[in-house]
Amino acid sequence: MAHQFDAIIIGTGQAGPPLAGRLTAAGQKVAVIERHLFGGTCVNTGCKPTKTMVASAYAAHLARRGSEYGVMIDAPVRIDMVRVRARADKVTMDSRSGVEVWLRKMTNCTVFDGHARFESATTVRVGDELLTAPKIFVNVGGRPVVPDFPGVNDVPYLTNSGMLKLDRVPKHLVVVGGSYIGLEFAQMYRRFGAEVTVVEKGPRLVSREDSDISEMIREILEAEGIHVRTSAECITFKPHPDGVAVGVDCSEGEPEVIGSDVLLAVGRQPNTDDLGLDKAGVEVDERGYIKVDDGLATGVPGIYAMGDCNGRGAFTHTAYNDFEIIVANLLDGQRRKVSDRIPGYALFIDPPLGRVGMTVTQAKATGKRLLIGERLMKHVGRAVEKGETFGKMQVIVDAQSKKILGAAILGTSGDEAIHGILDIMNAGADYTELQWAVPVHPTVSELIPTLLGSMKSA
Repeated sequence: MAHQFDAIIIGTGQAGPPLAGRLTAAGQKVAVIERHLFGGTCVNTGCKPTKTMVASAYAAHLARRGSEYGVMIDAPVRIDMVRVRARADKVTMDSRSGVEVWLRKMTNCTVFDGHARFESATTVRVGDELLTAPKIFVNVGGRPVVPDFPGVNDVPYLTNSGMLKLDRVPKHLVVVGGSYIGLEFAQMYRRFGAEVTVVEKGPRLVSREDSDISEMIREILEAEGIHVRTSAECITFKPHPDGVAVGVDCSEGEPEVIGSDVLLAVGRQPNTDDLGLDKAGVEVDERGYIKVDDGLATGVPGIYAMGDCNGRGAFTHTAYNDFEIIVANLLDGQRRKVSDRIPGYALFIDPPLGRVGMTVTQAKATGKRLLIGERLMKHVGRAVEKGETFGKMQVIVDAQSKKILGAAILGTSGDEAIHGILDIMNAGADYTELQWAVPVHPTVSELIPTLLGSMKSA
């Protein structure tokens, strides 16, 4: 006999638990299903542990630079990876436990541990339990892609999840993939003391960004001694006495890189292949992402998909916004849409990249007359004071409407300062509203009004 609920939530990533909270507060009876770790990617293998380790790496980097600030350290900096990992583990465990306890104590919420599989559009099986509800919300996240490179199954390799379990510093870490996750780990482990090589199949790093930003990111990493190999058209793997031989068909440099450890960071895929979605009639695209409309509903009435598995965003903040959109539409009488969301994100290398809206390339493709403002971080007072002058600030404006189309801040505090621009864009205000603002001194944000006032046509 099936257990009857008003709603079933599959997965406890960033969208699932708050949705359970709102639904139960509205008097609904909710089932939450989790097959592995509460909290999803962010808590367990993403933001929480990695940014904790990034902080440790930054502390090591700053300690080595102590003499630049007049702080003298008389012995070489030593990395205790057991303690680094223990610190990250504690942050993760505290957050994971908080999510689980919240759900298990939630009134009108029943937690089921196990693997959920659809048996129909309204029925889900978890082990021996059969659950049914008129509304089902899928929040199952994603996992690392293991590329079909020659020899990849003949060698040991790590994904981002495996990296977090290391309690040692690799002698030579080869990072395959020159995008966001790969570069964060590359810089992190270089600062922990590893030799690091980044191998990227494309002609440049983080190809989603404009070429000038991409080149600056490369300069930042190479300045710390990270080797970068781009245009690696044919990547291969084979065992080597010293670890793994990574074959790179690059236009320059040695044809092989010998690493003690290899990190595969070439993308992610949704955890949708073992849910029995076909039995519910739920469609997925060619990559496995659940197809949803502007309100995150699937083609099956009553079934919704949130977070990484719907292909409409790959971040913690977009997953949480998915929850907000669904609740607004189902409970609050609003009509919110995913297409109204202004894309914003950060690359958490040091210095970080804060990004919002369009790149210059994307803006030019619209055919609109543009105004573009740029300033190198070496001319930003806060960056000079901190001795962290890599990068630049960039803002793109529609010359006719005066609306900000996008911005990039690659530099110290860029991941925070970008929110001044993001807020103006969300408010739908003209760039002049920000141009005449009076920001706090000394901050990175104080240069944004100046930047907007010195834009040139492009």
